[in-house]
Amino acid sequence: MKILVMHNFHRKGSASGDDQVFKSEIELLKSHGHEVVTYTTCNDEFDNTGIVGKIKASLGMLWSFKHYKNVKRTINSEKPDIVHVHTFFPLLSPSILYAIKRSGCKLVATLHDTRFICPCATSLRGTELCNKCGDGSYFRMIKYRCFKNSRIQSAIVAFIFKYHRIRKSFYKYIDRYVCLNENQIKLLKEIGFDDNKIIKKYNFVPDKELEPINVEELNLPRKYVVFYGRIGEEKGIRILMKIWDGITDIPLVVMGGGPLENEFEQWAKSKENVHYLGYTEHNKCLNIVKNGEFVVFPSIWYEGCSMVEIETESLGVPLVATDLGFSVEAIINGYNGYKIPLNDVNSFIDKIKYLWDNPDLCDIMGKNAREDYENKYMPEENYRQLMKIYETTKDIK
Repeated sequence: MKILVMHNFHRKGSASGDDQVFKSEIELLKSHGHEVVTYTTCNDEFDNTGIVGKIKASLGMLWSFKHYKNVKRTINSEKPDIVHVHTFFPLLSPSILYAIKRSGCKLVATLHDTRFICPCATSLRGTELCNKCGDGSYFRMIKYRCFKNSRIQSAIVAFIFKYHRIRKSFYKYIDRYVCLNENQIKLLKEIGFDDNKIIKKYNFVPDKELEPINVEELNLPRKYVVFYGRIGEEKGIRILMKIWDGITDIPLVVMGGGPLENEFEQWAKSKENVHYLGYTEHNKCLNIVKNGEFVVFPSIWYEGCSMVEIETESLGVPLVATDLGFSVEAIINGYNGYKIPLNDVNSFIDKIKYLWDNPDLCDIMGKNAREDYENKYMPEENYRQLMKIYETTKDIK
């Protein structure tokens, strides 16, 4: 099968889950003998252009004539059996959906976030969950500065989504929506998306063989808890700080970079039991996670199918995570980890101390986490599901 796979990359250096999924699925398809054609852009293109280029790119977020023409040209020359789109906002724009359909191809779209409900993709207003724009009244974004804390940018994004809501671009021009969890499906159904087009498929991570490491050579304690991922508001970094303000005797190792890293680094320096390593090479990061007791993940937004969580399970490590989004169905309390109510710092502290004091239970839950990974997040099972999605989508009349 020949598959055209399309994606708008985040900025270079961003450890974005959808970028990782895009690359992993392509490698998976190629390893099974499929011909994969890629069409991509990167948000760095916007950053690296001048004022005129930025104006053109901003207008192109509504409708990119460049990508519309290029996608039609690519389809006409490559003649793919199916097209799979991951992220298309902001630079590819919804125009590519029209180019694909007008070229006669069936279109599968993986929804890595809640952008069809919330144009900001986070379902957050500040630090509070918000899905009000699911009703199509996007211009409330201006009042609350929802997009990058800017009224002007919020107005632009609101107009783009209002225009495409009126044209039903996201309703009519996609043949199959691949959702990553039940919460996504529920939110889409509530705003009128066709139930018959929706299917759920989790992400996957390869089963990696890791060389053992000596944590003492890395100046880490012999026993520790881990947080790793983006150092950003939506990942619950400030919640993590509050948790460890209440824990003085349990070491925490933190890996990752992001917009709050300077603030977090200054806070970490004031804590003898917090070790902030910043960005850490992936295999080294996974080795450190594997040697930890468990992973803490106090996210405050709807994780789609968190690569952090399924990677953690693949390493045989339990999780203590917010009872929200993907975690709702990924974690069974007392089996492979614990789910904590959103923003409940005291409950996080209680469960962290309980697990820390019960290493035998940690070992059991780690084995269960590994079993859960083998049952749900292995590459081969994911490949089987992906091909079934492609085959059934091709048959849609």
